[in-house]
Amino acid sequence: MAISLSVVLLLLVLVVVFMRSGSLRMSNALVCVLLGFLLASTSVAPTISDGLNTTARLVSGVRP
Repeated sequence: MAISLSVVLLLLVLVVVFMRSGSLRMSNALVCVLLGFLLASTSVAPTISDGLNTTARLVSGVRP
Protein backbone atom coordinates (compact mmCIF):
# COMPACT_ATOMS: atom_id res chain seq x y z
CA MET A 1 0.00 0.00 0.00
CA ALA A 2 2.82 2.42 0.83
CA ILE A 3 4.39 1.92 -2.58
CA SER A 4 1.13 2.67 -4.37
CA LEU A 5 0.62 5.81 -2.31
CA SER A 6 4.20 6.90 -3.02
CA VAL A 7 3.76 6.39 -6.75
CA VAL A 8 0.48 8.31 -6.73
CA LEU A 9 2.08 11.20 -4.85
CA LEU A 10 5.05 11.22 -7.22
CA LEU A 11 2.76 11.30 -10.25
CA LEU A 12 0.67 14.02 -8.66
CA VAL A 13 3.78 16.15 -8.08
CA LEU A 14 4.89 15.59 -11.68
CA VAL A 15 1.48 16.61 -13.01
CA VAL A 16 1.51 19.78 -10.90
CA VAL A 17 5.03 20.65 -12.10
CA PHE A 18 4.04 20.06 -15.72
CA MET A 19 0.89 22.14 -15.33
CA ARG A 20 2.79 25.03 -13.75
CA SER A 21 5.47 24.96 -16.45
CA GLY A 22 2.81 25.09 -19.14
CA SER A 23 3.77 21.82 -20.80
CA LEU A 24 0.68 19.96 -19.55
CA ARG A 25 -2.77 21.32 -20.09
CA MET A 26 -5.64 20.67 -17.72
CA SER A 27 -7.44 18.58 -20.35
CA ASN A 28 -4.38 16.34 -20.72
CA ALA A 29 -4.18 15.90 -16.96
CA LEU A 30 -7.85 14.90 -16.81
CA VAL A 31 -7.32 12.33 -19.56
CA CYS A 32 -4.37 10.90 -17.59
CA VAL A 33 -6.51 10.65 -14.45
CA LEU A 34 -9.35 8.98 -16.31
CA LEU A 35 -6.93 6.53 -17.91
CA GLY A 36 -5.60 5.65 -14.45
CA PHE A 37 -9.07 4.98 -13.11
CA LEU A 38 -9.92 2.86 -16.13
CA LEU A 39 -6.70 0.86 -15.88
CA ALA A 40 -7.34 0.22 -12.20
CA SER A 41 -10.63 -1.49 -13.02
CA THR A 42 -9.28 -3.79 -15.75
CA SER A 43 -7.52 -7.12 -15.64
CA VAL A 44 -4.24 -5.33 -16.38
CA ALA A 45 -4.20 -3.73 -12.90
CA PRO A 46 -2.54 -6.68 -11.09
CA THR A 47 0.18 -6.85 -13.76
CA ILE A 48 0.89 -3.14 -13.42
CA SER A 49 0.94 -3.45 -9.64
CA ASP A 50 3.33 -6.41 -9.76
CA GLY A 51 5.60 -4.52 -12.14
CA LEU A 52 5.67 -1.48 -9.86
CA ASN A 53 6.37 -3.65 -6.81
CA THR A 54 9.20 -5.47 -8.60
CA THR A 55 10.70 -2.19 -9.75
CA ALA A 56 10.47 -0.74 -6.24
CA ARG A 57 12.21 -3.80 -4.77
CA LEU A 58 14.91 -3.60 -7.44
CA VAL A 59 15.53 0.09 -6.83
CA SER A 60 15.55 -0.31 -3.05
CA GLY A 61 18.18 -3.06 -3.36
CA VAL A 62 20.63 -0.88 -5.29
CA ARG A 63 23.53 0.29 -3.15
CA PRO A 64 25.42 3.47 -4.14
